Amino acid sequence: MREFPKLLISDKKGNIFDVSFLEATGMKGGEIFRLDRKDFIKLHPDSELFMLPSRKPVGFDREFNRLVEIEEVPFSRKNVECYAVAAFVSPGYTVTYNAAYAAKKDARILPLFSYAAVALYKNEFYAAAVRIDGEKRQELAGMDCRLIEKNVKVFRKTFPKNRLVRHLETCALIYGCPAAKNFFLQRYEAPLPASPSCNAGCIGCISKQNKEECSVTQPRISFVPTPEEIAEAAIFHIKTVKDPVVSFGQGCEGEPLTQSETLIKAVKIIRKVTSKGMINLNTNASYPDVIGRLFDAGLNSIRVSMNSSRERYYSAYYNPKDYKFSDVVRSIKTAKKNNGFVSINYLTMPGFTDLKREVKSFMAFVGRNEPDMIQWRNLNYDPLVYFKRLEIKAGFKDMIGIDTVIDMVKKEYPNVTHGYFNPSKGRIKRNKNR
Repeated sequence: MREFPKLLISDKKGNIFDVSFLEATGMKGGEIFRLDRKDFIKLHPDSELFMLPSRKPVGFDREFNRLVEIEEVPFSRKNVECYAVAAFVSPGYTVTYNAAYAAKKDARILPLFSYAAVALYKNEFYAAAVRIDGEKRQELAGMDCRLIEKNVKVFRKTFPKNRLVRHLETCALIYGCPAAKNFFLQRYEAPLPASPSCNAGCIGCISKQNKEECSVTQPRISFVPTPEEIAEAAIFHIKTVKDPVVSFGQGCEGEPLTQSETLIKAVKIIRKVTSKGMINLNTNASYPDVIGRLFDAGLNSIRVSMNSSRERYYSAYYNPKDYKFSDVVRSIKTAKKNNGFVSINYLTMPGFTDLKREVKSFMAFVGRNEPDMIQWRNLNYDPLVYFKRLEIKAGFKDMIGIDTVIDMVKKEYPNVTHGYFNPSKGRIKRNKNR
């Protein structure tokens, strides 16, 4: 008998079991799909498994050719309630199906993570995802905790009065931020959070939530660093790291463009000292004029976040306060006019991102605006609540698959780079030479 990916379930203590007689399933837009081996890849060891409270697992019974909801652990001598299991995949992977479940009436909104379908196959964990970036920038195997702690102590002496570096200590040691860890490991990309304020009200904001329905995953910075504090940290990273990147716009801050004068002054200070390194801005791209001034000062690239290329769904997610989607487009064009490298931070959600009408819109958007890169990142939000809040109507036959969408963009726009991380100057050059 051919082996198939088996359904995983959990008890309330987090113990995970496989259900040998049920196939694993996946969910998109509330629709549940029977999944096959080809829909899964081996789960990266840096990934995590989640138990989903108040959500019943759903498997496929191949004998009776039907979907089955499970309320209790099968074959248990006691009536042990069970729950659905999901995977939070390692950075560099894009989810293709969410975990399938039937939510109970008392189900509260899930925390701000993404939830990939997961299965057991040949005694190993597999997830419904594709690898979009092979760089090992945020893999735990390369992050020596003892070296991070050692360098934190060294950096305290190197930067005795720099509040930004103190903030990054907390990010690295308390919240486990991989970008902050890399700063203290003196490699890859260094974060430069600068803004406690924001001009959007994203429903999936990981640093600030107006309602108590969601807990933040990393508290927002509470002060505005001086241009000198920012430049000091950035220059140190650029001078000591091979092929470095430094980036404004982190998960622990609001929108960096709201601190425009601080950022412009910081970039000017950096560029007076060195022309090396990639200075990047992760942004909602709300202020085109500020974008232009930043490139005049020495900025190299921007990464523009969006969940949709259609204004209706963009606005429903971002809730922009003092800008419109047209400003986002103008910012992209401004960056391109300044010979800047433009990445689209495309926040993907299975069942929406791969809807035919969304794909058509995004393909046209790429054609009109010519971004240099698309970062296929997972949108960290409760899947079912996302569709409800954005009033998305997803039809079973309208979903063509996240992996198919990626392939379509690659074929239509062969000069566009695809990945997950902000590229360095060296990586951009290597991609062009392929």
